[in-house]
Amino acid sequence: MASLDWKTLSSEYLFKDNWLTARRDKCETPQGKIVEPYYVLEYNDWVNCVAVTDDGRIIMVRQFRQGIGKAVLEIPGGTMDDTDPSPEFAMRRELLEETGYEFDKLINLGAVAPNPASSNNLTHMFLATGGKKVQEQDLDENEEIELVFMDLEDVEKLLLDNQILQSLHVSCLFYALLRLKELKIQKA
Repeated sequence: MASLDWKTLSSEYLFKDNWLTARRDKCETPQGKIVEPYYVLEYNDWVNCVAVTDDGRIIMVRQFRQGIGKAVLEIPGGTMDDTDPSPEFAMRRELLEETGYEFDKLINLGAVAPNPASSNNLTHMFLATGGKKVQEQDLDENEEIELVFMDLEDVEKLLLDNQILQSLHVSCLFYALLRLKELKIQKA
């Protein structure tokens, strides 16, 4: 099978900030075609999680999203910090900050690429079980997050009715639902 990988001949950073880095690349395809400019957005990896409390409720978060100009229902998650040693560490940190809960078990559900055509990062997905409240929320200065506790059936209905807009969270929810069904079958 022939390689489809492009060669990056040069890169120039157009903008660098804490939350966004944009670069312009000059690339060459395996057939020798020059592709210029090709724009890439650089982000730290992200994490998200379907968080289940010790009494079986799903913790959803409701917050305003400027990009679409409205408050939406999501699952807990966020950006990995440069100081986070692993996605698991980042996810536990985000869960504690956003929800005030710690979890007995954190199951890795894999990773997805938010937009591999133009973004360089991954979103690492998790399922957390056995959640217990250990503190109040510890939110960033620009975060206002409302916790919403839901039964699994209600979350499934939201998914089936296309009521969860954040596509990376939808992916995690579907992977988590599959894993939860697997866990229930194993317990039976």
